[in-house]
Amino acid sequence: MKIGFHGAARTVTGSKHLITLDNGKKLLLDCGLFQGMGDKSDELNESFGFNPENINYVILSHAHIDHCGLLPKLVKDGYKGKIYATPATKDLASILMEDSAGIQEGEARMTNKRLALQKLPLVTPLYNTLDAMAAAERFETIEYDIWFALDENIECSFTEAGHIIGSASVHLRITENGKKTCITFSGDVGRYKDMILRAPAPFEQADYILIESTYGNTLHEEFAPTNDILLDWIQKTCIEKKGKLIMPAFSVGRTQEILYSLNQLSLKNKLPAVDYFVDSPLSMEATEVIKNHSLYFNESIQEVMKIDKNPFDFEGLHFLKTQDESKQLNYRKEPCVIISSGGMAEAGRVKHHISNNIECSKNAILLTGYCEAHSLGGRLKNGDKEVRIFGKWHEVNAAIGQIRSMSAHGDYNDLLHFLACQNTSKVKKVFLVHGEYEVQQDFMKKLSDKGFANIEIPEMYAEINL
Repeated sequence: MKIGFHGAARTVTGSKHLITLDNGKKLLLDCGLFQGMGDKSDELNESFGFNPENINYVILSHAHIDHCGLLPKLVKDGYKGKIYATPATKDLASILMEDSAGIQEGEARMTNKRLALQKLPLVTPLYNTLDAMAAAERFETIEYDIWFALDENIECSFTEAGHIIGSASVHLRITENGKKTCITFSGDVGRYKDMILRAPAPFEQADYILIESTYGNTLHEEFAPTNDILLDWIQKTCIEKKGKLIMPAFSVGRTQEILYSLNQLSLKNKLPAVDYFVDSPLSMEATEVIKNHSLYFNESIQEVMKIDKNPFDFEGLHFLKTQDESKQLNYRKEPCVIISSGGMAEAGRVKHHISNNIECSKNAILLTGYCEAHSLGGRLKNGDKEVRIFGKWHEVNAAIGQIRSMSAHGDYNDLLHFLACQNTSKVKKVFLVHGEYEVQQDFMKKLSDKGFANIEIPEMYAEINL
């Protein structure tokens, strides 16, 4: 048996890990889109590094687009099997993949207008809406904590990962030549004190572990509470400066956390009386899906829902559906808060809002999650004084901030807690994935201090025998 790393290898995007058995059967863990890496993203997304027609099974840890976003292309290019996931992951991934297809189709149309004028070859999107719908039809849902058989040699189970609704760690029991091997893929590990979700669950002893390492050298507890940070930025930007506060936010997970925090401020009569806009049809759809899976909420929010049936709503909140409604915000003079996708500010409506407001010093852009260094969000976070958006350079006069307490990824204490259920002497190897190389090197030392003896940070396209 061997495992190949075709994404999220020394980077935090494009999750794809291919297990090949001695009998030739192939099992793919996640099939994510590369994001935020500039032209390199396009190159990486064009080629899987393997033939989709040869894959027998796909198991999806969760619905974020960097984990599910290439499933439509996988199906389009010849994958004929099922996609196994939790019910909430299926519901979220279906809308996210279709939204991703729509974005790609729109970008292709805009690019082709320019190319046609230059008499240059036209481009096609990686996949279209029909491809996304075809991928959604391949899903087979499995609840948490149930072992199910893929075939006579492979069993699989999902446990709660606490990252977003439906997110799971994947556990495999693979039998070859009469010998059973247990492999755990963490997916993305959430936080043990998440404001909405249940904590990550313990899992049975594994021989091999693939664990994410996004914040492998960071402690979130160092940062101020989310509600206090939000209130401070709204007060300074909207009340004192009379400006617009723009918050790039992933449609799944992050937007709902922001809305829940604003709801909590509203319940305590602390929320400033300005208009709050969620400018993302996808965020509106995702919020409804998440509300429909409230069974997976933690006890704290379950208690809140006894007095407030909709913990993501409050006075002054408006969901915008159409592009015309979105464009009207450009002409708005009154202060307001705009929450819009995507989280790295690389695509979606938020990129237009940043373009239209970044040069005014009254305004502010508040980043709410991880941003790859080369993304627009990453460049703003890194302090660039001038950024290029839609081919035009803009001076960065708006205030730039970041909420680091809101990450859906666990910090290194959370990751170590996740692994605490394991007897380190029985773990043959730990593979660090989904992290920047420097961070992974720091996390490797922390794992070594905890007794894990064999730790590897695989390179892109590395293939390792187990």
